[in-house]
Amino acid sequence: MSPEEFRQYGRRVVDWIADYLSSIESHPVRSQVRPGEVRVALPAHPPEHGEPYERVLGDLDRTILPGVTHWQHPSFFAYFPANASGPGILGDLLSSGLGVQGMVWATSPACTELETVVVDWLAELLGLPKHFRTDSRGGGVIQDSASSASLVAVLAALHRASGGKAGTDGISGRYPIYVSSQTHSALEKAGRIAGIGAKNVRVVDVDPATLTMDPEHLRALIAEDVAAGAVPTLVCATIGTTSTTAIDPITEIGRVCREHGVWLHVDAAYAGVSAICPELRWIHDGVAEYADSYATNPHKWLLTNFDCTVLWLADRAPMIEALSILPEFLRNSATDTGEVIDYRDWQVSLGRRFRALKLWSVIRWYGAEGLREHIRTGVALADEFAALVAADPDFVLFEPHHFGLVCFRPKWTGLSEEDANAATLALMERLNDSGALYLSHTKVNGRVLLRMAIGAPATERRHVLEAWHRIRAELP
Repeated sequence: MSPEEFRQYGRRVVDWIADYLSSIESHPVRSQVRPGEVRVALPAHPPEHGEPYERVLGDLDRTILPGVTHWQHPSFFAYFPANASGPGILGDLLSSGLGVQGMVWATSPACTELETVVVDWLAELLGLPKHFRTDSRGGGVIQDSASSASLVAVLAALHRASGGKAGTDGISGRYPIYVSSQTHSALEKAGRIAGIGAKNVRVVDVDPATLTMDPEHLRALIAEDVAAGAVPTLVCATIGTTSTTAIDPITEIGRVCREHGVWLHVDAAYAGVSAICPELRWIHDGVAEYADSYATNPHKWLLTNFDCTVLWLADRAPMIEALSILPEFLRNSATDTGEVIDYRDWQVSLGRRFRALKLWSVIRWYGAEGLREHIRTGVALADEFAALVAADPDFVLFEPHHFGLVCFRPKWTGLSEEDANAATLALMERLNDSGALYLSHTKVNGRVLLRMAIGAPATERRHVLEAWHRIRAELP
């Protein structure tokens, strides 16, 4: 494809995206295709000769688009938002156009240094401690997802807890990590990948009402493991759990970690970016004093299209010591000086995209004021929806309600718990099959709840009210 052909088709692709976003409400929120339907509509074999790009765009409309569930749809409420915005999309396009492989500083200094600036900007916007800045002993790095951030945190914690032996001699002995039933499954997966083993992922009790981690049970589990000769390695506390957005008591958990020298990782994948609003910075109480690592996802609620997670560390040394391997082909004079950051040592993979461009584009386009407005709009709409549920005698609202998520269910008077759960799931499927909105569910203390997650950039008050009217209308 010549530069002129790229210009021609590039304009058409940008126009296609703009038309898609402006007309997204005309599509059913959840794809209506059956399993295998997209595959059978595509050729079974690759083309022998190149095809005009018009055919690609034609198949995009005819075959691909019907198989897409529209995450940017204003009535997409099933999962935490995966925000895409114009500046983010353009930043991604610039990244693809430059084609940078930013594994070390020398392979593209701007790729590394823009990232250090952008993650420091974001730390400032969120009110995170100064020791998380890259010009301090800690620093931030853009990962692909919170799952990768969790794995890096576990590997760094394991390196520290084992005195470096885990990386050189392998794991000998028990190095348990501590989660709750509400912690994201990525932590158990990280324990498996790191060689800690699923049996050494210890589950801490939660408060049955708030679903927050119980610090006293954590203390008891750690004491039990120490007595058995294990080396407690990491505790994951969550700000905004996936199920209900529960907020673990960071300060109390941090004190327990401090008593035993255990790494505290704070997973704020969804909710952390809300601290860009000063009135929500209370969610970070205890982070400055106790957190060894902290992660949040601009690609969820901060108008930055996937993938973009930021991981900060209070001290980057254990991470770099755990992950740094320097083959001869990567040696260069800049690295040898020790004056530059090589982000290959801050992640599992060697290669890395120029992700900082899209986060940079978003922050510059919206500014702090625009980003705060987006977060506040989502919170206000969720508060209004929660008030409608609470005021309706036919529904039950799960509380406490935080951020842009509302969990609720019909009362189903006269039904057993099992039948009520089945009726709730059936209601959700009817709503989702309609194509008019998309909800998901969770289970709390044996009760199925519906999840209404608000935060898509296009979502307005009318979409939330229409969703409520449809939910009410579907009750038998």
